[in-house]
Amino acid sequence: MALTIMSGYGLLKHNQASASVNAMNVVNDSPRRKELTRVAAQLFVQEGFDRTTVRMLAQEMGIKSGSLFHHFRDKQEILCAVIEEGTQNALVIANDALVQCEDTPEARLHAMARAHLETLLTDRNAHVVALYEWRRLDEASREHLIHLRDAYEALWQGVIADALEVGLIRGDKALVSRFVLGALNWTVRWYDPAGPRSPEELARELIAMMTARGH
Repeated sequence: MALTIMSGYGLLKHNQASASVNAMNVVNDSPRRKELTRVAAQLFVQEGFDRTTVRMLAQEMGIKSGSLFHHFRDKQEILCAVIEEGTQNALVIANDALVQCEDTPEARLHAMARAHLETLLTDRNAHVVALYEWRRLDEASREHLIHLRDAYEALWQGVIADALEVGLIRGDKALVSRFVLGALNWTVRWYDPAGPRSPEELARELIAMMTARGH
């Protein structure tokens, strides 16, 4: 999956981003492998990575244990594929939101917040696995994925830097970025997509608090 990382925030240009993602991609276009990756994400959320065995994965996927290794080398590669697919999806949603929103710091800030919350509706399991099982990745897997994570965080830092520059919000860019992402990430613990609040409403509330503005 090729991503367009917005160059307006000093990040990778289109060709550089595509080459970077393609070079480290472990998520291929096989529909079966993608299906297995999503099943694995659900099981990792339910059982935790450490407690999930290859036999459990194979049983949940409806295949023999040995057949699993036709698609993945080992459980570590499955974890890597889950996190990669989720991070790529988050980048796509965020970039699309930034392209479609108004070209103002406040609109971009709102677009990023809503996009982050939208990932909970489209790819919640992969999002949860990325948050709570990142520490289970081995060194090679972390090196493989760090570029995607950094690209996503850099999008946020660029949007926050613009908001700080025009006085929309105040604070240290790095700290504000961490606080905002921490608050948004924690919604996986309490946000119910079937509940009364939509991602749009939650994003609007967050931006109102950040900018100290009422409704």
